Amino acid sequence: MSDESQELGITESKSHKPGEWYAEVVRKAGLADYAPMGGFIVTKPRGYALWEAIQDALDGWFKETGVDNVYFPLFIPESFLEREKDIVEGFDPEVAWVTHGGHEELEERLAVRPTSESIIAPFMAQWTRSHRDLPLRVNQWCSVVRWEATETKPFFRTKEFMWQEGHTAHETDEEAWAEVWTRLDQYERVYEDVLAIPVLRGKKPEHDKFPGADTTTTVEALMPDGKSVQGATSHHLGQSFAEAFDITFVDEAEEEQTAYTTSWGLSWRALGALIMTHSDDQGLVLPPTIAPTQVVVVPIWQADTREAVLEYAEGIVDDLEEAGIRVELDDRDERNPGFKFNEHELNGVPLRLEIGPNEVEDEEVTLAHRPDGEKRVEDRDGIVETVDEHLETIYGKLYDAAAENLEENVREAYSPEEILGTIGKHGGYVKTAWCGDEACEEAIKEKIAAEIVMQPLAEEGGSTPGEVERPDRDECGVCGEPAEEVAYFAKSY
Repeated sequence: MSDESQELGITESKSHKPGEWYAEVVRKAGLADYAPMGGFIVTKPRGYALWEAIQDALDGWFKETGVDNVYFPLFIPESFLEREKDIVEGFDPEVAWVTHGGHEELEERLAVRPTSESIIAPFMAQWTRSHRDLPLRVNQWCSVVRWEATETKPFFRTKEFMWQEGHTAHETDEEAWAEVWTRLDQYERVYEDVLAIPVLRGKKPEHDKFPGADTTTTVEALMPDGKSVQGATSHHLGQSFAEAFDITFVDEAEEEQTAYTTSWGLSWRALGALIMTHSDDQGLVLPPTIAPTQVVVVPIWQADTREAVLEYAEGIVDDLEEAGIRVELDDRDERNPGFKFNEHELNGVPLRLEIGPNEVEDEEVTLAHRPDGEKRVEDRDGIVETVDEHLETIYGKLYDAAAENLEENVREAYSPEEILGTIGKHGGYVKTAWCGDEACEEAIKEKIAAEIVMQPLAEEGGSTPGEVERPDRDECGVCGEPAEEVAYFAKSY
């Protein structure tokens, strides 16, 4: 193998060194580089294209359900943060502060946006006067800064990261709850229908909810290394923010009422989950729904067949492009077919079409699937429909593999020893009865760095908060005290 091929390939093992493997895939597949400041990354075109694909899907769904995009300043006056004490307490260790503008010290410190409730809420108060102004739904695509990351893992944990944050105000509690579930549905949809990742839905325990929220709902995704990823959250904020920032309205009876608010967000941590879930020791693996290039056509020729092979390949590319398929023709003279195959596998192109003199003569095409290397020979006639079918098959392969991983890695345990032993040996989720005391989580967390990532809901949706699933046993799996709730323990990113 040439030095160039060695540089192109992945040298670390996903199963043995997942952290090192992940960092190598991100770098060699051209997704991101490390920035000169610790804790920050530079997102490269291919990586940003993945984020744009998530944006495109979610933004369309948001707008279909009454959301308008806005943009608020990056800097938030300290006095604004202090109006919601839970925000200050919840984010205080993570806030980056601006104290000077040029050479002048500022009269008031400015927080670099850790989240935007405290600056958006005052304007929602201005925009809300009557019940006719409700519901009010706004969203912004932006970056936030949280000075928490000590060890950078691109997309999973960085000091600055991209996200969207939606903020809404409603006339009634029931309407606010309906909003919470609408957004959670959309987050589940983007994971399952765009990223090919099945998720679990539920709520965060009371001690781990968003600062100031009544309830935090979540979708959680299980990674192949047994760790959970908080995929997205949708918060019911009750009236706490509305009271702090005077979001009130006059109802139909001409009486002043306090609004109910929600907020909800998804970050580019979803890209980390995408990379970690599907990729392998050959490099990046992407579902066709999100891949910047869905199909690569690789013509294979000798001097005497070059013209015929290229003409045949170009005709196929034209047909696919006309049908809206994102296709690339790799007709580089200076690279041999083996190098091209390896490069496109590294970059995660889902489907490769190989075309040589035999395919031209037989009016056929050889199709190779990225996830597993499966090859099929198909007729040239009807190539668009054939490629569509193969892309659907590839998506199904990726989703099914992730679903199998999730199904096999939810286990029950009902003693501290069982919980610790199960997580230590298998990873994944451990389902147990829980008394509701945070001390029980701490007892597990101290020993194995696992925490309660989610509580499944027996009932949810519509205009109600939903009910937490009741356990099969009445005793807490950690302390043995009476328990009426279920909790899922896991290690997490």
